[in-house]
Amino acid sequence: MRIVIATVQVPFVQGGAEILAENLRAAIAARGHAVEIVAFPHQDAAAGDIMGGILACRLLNVTETLAGPVDRLIGMKFPAYLIRHPHKVLWLMHQYRGAYDLWDTDLGSNQAPDGRQRRAMVMRADAQALAESRATFTISQNVSRRLQRFNGVASTHLYPPPAGSERFSCGQAEDYFFFPSRLSALKRQQLVIQALALCRRDVRVRMAGAPDSPEYAEQTMRLAGELGVTDRVAWLGALSSADLLDHYAHARAVLYPPLDEDYGFVTLEAMLSSKAVITCADSGGTLEFVLPDETGVVAEPTPVALAAAMDELWAAPVRARRMGEAGRARYDSLDISWTTIVDRLLA
Repeated sequence: MRIVIATVQVPFVQGGAEILAENLRAAIAARGHAVEIVAFPHQDAAAGDIMGGILACRLLNVTETLAGPVDRLIGMKFPAYLIRHPHKVLWLMHQYRGAYDLWDTDLGSNQAPDGRQRRAMVMRADAQALAESRATFTISQNVSRRLQRFNGVASTHLYPPPAGSERFSCGQAEDYFFFPSRLSALKRQQLVIQALALCRRDVRVRMAGAPDSPEYAEQTMRLAGELGVTDRVAWLGALSSADLLDHYAHARAVLYPPLDEDYGFVTLEAMLSSKAVITCADSGGTLEFVLPDETGVVAEPTPVALAAAMDELWAAPVRARRMGEAGRARYDSLDISWTTIVDRLLA
């Protein structure tokens, strides 16, 4: 078969979405199929980008190439999944969240002057794409719930494994919590900084990841200074693969408190590294894997509650280690594999 994976590329950004698309491409190619990624350049935050992106993707024709007809299109991310194809299936990372679950927040499209028109346009385009799809899958139960809630569409979740899952390991715990994620308002590094300022113990955090914007990084680092915790936070930036694995292996636990995460590879990478996870009650996809007081700690999304959770695990390294071991066992029990995903997407 000739297969196109339709996704989005934010210029100069390489993150989990790009890695996921590439891993899917590799898994399909390993089955002997010809497969290409068609990445549409798009930025959700660009005020005038929505209409142009929708129109461009609806007009784009990938049903035929010089090599012959395309047998299957797999749509993954807005607006690329709007591309028409007679044999299209969706495996949604997420929709345009600013028009759905983030609508009534500071991160929603309601902040734009033409927000209501943009929202209506997105919903109308999604309705068409969902109706065209021969099957609809998502990367998590959380994304499936949103799809049912906002669009009335049932779907099946297919959990993807983290890249290089066989390379994660557990080493001797050192004196830091690890928070690996791009610096973004949705990931809530600032909540962790606020919590750190309230911790009663000498909790230390290492944050790894490139910022979505220089402004957010500057605000977050400035907040650490204002709250007096600069000496207890390390800003590692984007790490190499080897350094990332090493930091996972030697962390006391992993911090990951995003706002309504779609899936959260960080959670699974922590479990593969036999590390407990500290997350929040509104963190979405992380809650599909973190079992409270068994594989991690689930706190309310407030600085006071998160500080208490951080103090709790910092003071109990043996408990943290046992939670991490339970997390690894839970991951192994879920049978997360590319074999299942490719079987379903190409059926």
